Amino acid sequence: MTNPIPVQVFENQLPQMQAALREIVELESPSTNKPSLDRLGKRLVEMLAPLNPDIKIENQLLAGDNIVASWPDINGDTGRGFLILCHFDTVHALGMLSDNPIRVSDGKMYGPGILDMKASITQVIFALQTLRNNDRWPASPITLLLTSDEEVGSESSRPLIESLGQNADLVLCMEPALPDGELKTARKGVARFDVIAKGKASHSGAAHEDGINAIEEMAHQIIILQKLTDYASGSTISVGKITGGTRTNVVPDKCRITVDMRVPTPSEAERMIKSVKNLKPCIPGGEIHITGGLERDPMPRTPEIAEAFQRASEIGETIGISLEEGSTGGGSDANIIAPYGIPILDGLGPQGDGAHTNNESLTLSSMAARTALLAGILSEW
Repeated sequence: MTNPIPVQVFENQLPQMQAALREIVELESPSTNKPSLDRLGKRLVEMLAPLNPDIKIENQLLAGDNIVASWPDINGDTGRGFLILCHFDTVHALGMLSDNPIRVSDGKMYGPGILDMKASITQVIFALQTLRNNDRWPASPITLLLTSDEEVGSESSRPLIESLGQNADLVLCMEPALPDGELKTARKGVARFDVIAKGKASHSGAAHEDGINAIEEMAHQIIILQKLTDYASGSTISVGKITGGTRTNVVPDKCRITVDMRVPTPSEAERMIKSVKNLKPCIPGGEIHITGGLERDPMPRTPEIAEAFQRASEIGETIGISLEEGSTGGGSDANIIAPYGIPILDGLGPQGDGAHTNNESLTLSSMAARTALLAGILSEW
């Protein structure tokens, strides 16, 4: 192993990194606003242009266009090598800059989407620029995938993630680090369900006995669903939204809930999904209709991921970074690649707080070190 580029080199670039990050954050990019997403995507392509990548734009009708930037190896080959995963959509609606304006206070930089994950994109750009400027560009091919719909399930980008991911030697997912800087060596899988209860409408005063109350039916189902949570196994259920009924003087004939499920392993996913799919009506005449299923596979800590973490830790030590690992209940695009058994390093982004909230912020002191770590992994692997 040679000596990776020191953290100090990136600390010296922090003013430029902050300026680039400010520009990216100012280009608000909600997952549901294609013009805004494509505007930011165009700017990201311009920022990458000095590195002379091969750029391919995957046009989308409704979602933002996905961007693939690739650099071949010394022989001109583009297969396998590194896949760097980033998304440039955010959960924040247009205009959220007024609620969480870009500012620096007490060592934090604030702004909508700054942590998840526009700071990570900035890290990637500066890591690649610094490797190029210091003649430390890796011998292996590099592919950078910038997607536009991670926050809403990655429906449009999933085929691209799968095709690139299963053909990579190492996947680097630039999601933010865990609170203390740990990499994410395990993620729970995510399933979503819509459950509809149907009954029979009637006048709640004049013909109460003729009605079948769909909300009553759903109340039974909610209790059954919530009791499926099993903290010992790590599987959880959360009923997150409920709608039903029309007027208070009408026995409701329909009620709908949305259900969030998190599962740590494929076997738990199978068990829990079966439990939901097997729900039966509880009151006479009631009906239950269930749609949905697994959206993101679990990412358990496999031997391949454990080995990749150990190697990253060794690289980190050479530049004074001590890495720890942890798991999370949140899903990412890394989950989509997990079933293929590819080594994955997730959580390579910076530390921060308040992701998805009006107080989303980046811990500035983490940015140089995390960029140095990424550059070190690319140059030393």
